[in-house]
Amino acid sequence: MDKCLFCMIANKEIPSNTVYEDDLIYVFHDIDPQAPVHVLMVPKKHISSTETVQEEDAMLVAHMMLKLKELTALLGLENGYRVVMNYGEDGLQTVPHLHMHILGKRKLTWPPG
Repeated sequence: MDKCLFCMIANKEIPSNTVYEDDLIYVFHDIDPQAPVHVLMVPKKHISSTETVQEEDAMLVAHMMLKLKELTALLGLENGYRVVMNYGEDGLQTVPHLHMHILGKRKLTWPPG
């Protein structure tokens, strides 16, 4: 997809504060944090949303889930964390690229706020 914000960040065309990177994913600090720790995990492959994940993406999505333990330890989230994936307008997805928000370092309320 042309001009996808998260693709450009993962490709280092736009600067970001990198937390972790491997061949499949890129993790960076959110520019508008909603908690003391708020990072985004994006696949390097462009997938526009949870609704467009294909069977062929199963290993990539599993890789994202399996990296959570390593990333949350790296970020010092030993007391817990929240993982959020938004879809669509009502779900507040603002960038059309699959991503996980990882938030922590404070008591997270529900509903968020």
